[in-house]
Amino acid sequence: MPGSSENDVWIEIVLTAPPELSDALENFLYELGTQGVSQEETLDSSFDSGNQNSVEIKAYLPETGDTKENLGLLNRYMDSLAELFPDLDRPAVTTNRIVDPDWGEQWKKYFKPLRISNDIVIKPTWERYAPLGRDIVIDIDPGMAFGTGQHPSTRMCITTMEELLRTAKDLDTWKALDVGTGTGILAICCAKLGIGKVVALDLDPKAVEIAGKNIVINRVDDKVEILNRDVSMHTGEFDFIVANLTANALIHLRPHIGRMIKPGGFLILSGIMDQDGANVVTIYNTEDISLAGTRAEKEWVCYVFTRRSKKQ
Repeated sequence: MPGSSENDVWIEIVLTAPPELSDALENFLYELGTQGVSQEETLDSSFDSGNQNSVEIKAYLPETGDTKENLGLLNRYMDSLAELFPDLDRPAVTTNRIVDPDWGEQWKKYFKPLRISNDIVIKPTWERYAPLGRDIVIDIDPGMAFGTGQHPSTRMCITTMEELLRTAKDLDTWKALDVGTGTGILAICCAKLGIGKVVALDLDPKAVEIAGKNIVINRVDDKVEILNRDVSMHTGEFDFIVANLTANALIHLRPHIGRMIKPGGFLILSGIMDQDGANVVTIYNTEDISLAGTRAEKEWVCYVFTRRSKKQ
């Protein structure tokens, strides 16, 4: 595992819940700070349940002084879901303490080649895939950064990026910014779709390390620069910005992200649950930045904004 040591201790959170609550729970886990979530459908065989389907959600958090508080927040959130949806079973949670887990082996169980959009296929480095037609194949070794393109917010980002960039001109002169790059998927997509220069930021040094390796694997290290930096500390102007975060993070970062979009430039925001979408749009939609498109999948939404060109 990249960057691991014998002292790495992680808390595995395993939730069993009705499918109707899975998106809400996944979003809350991201809010707690997990960098990725896996989900598998299970079948409850007990006589009392009537063989109802449920989902098993797994997430990993580093063990810190906040672990007990975070688990308390999760339990209180599940209590609130039980009150809001009394006809659904209350989610059940178990936790395991893991020392120096073999992350690569755990994620190999469910990370397979996946077509994200018309032309973009995400595949793990250990799987083979024969490209078809105009396929753009992106090799990813998620390590501890977890981003594999399977989450709806990532898929919507990539599909929207492809639609915008496939018809754009002079992409080799464009400069892009990926805020919260994770495994580097979106930054790599920008480069492989033709953008000449990409800056990818992440606060997690391990994610930066893994993204850097994925950029080399995909042979776009001449186009993509990875920085362990908060976007609020970054400067510059960009033709294209993508931020796949949470609604709260996007709202908090609005002053910093908004100032870096060039006139005529595009901004893609994702990682937003539909009930939070109106707040994000209200914050970002201003006199000079306007909403240009919306995409939705399950209970997640993705927005495209543009900055109006300066008047002549």
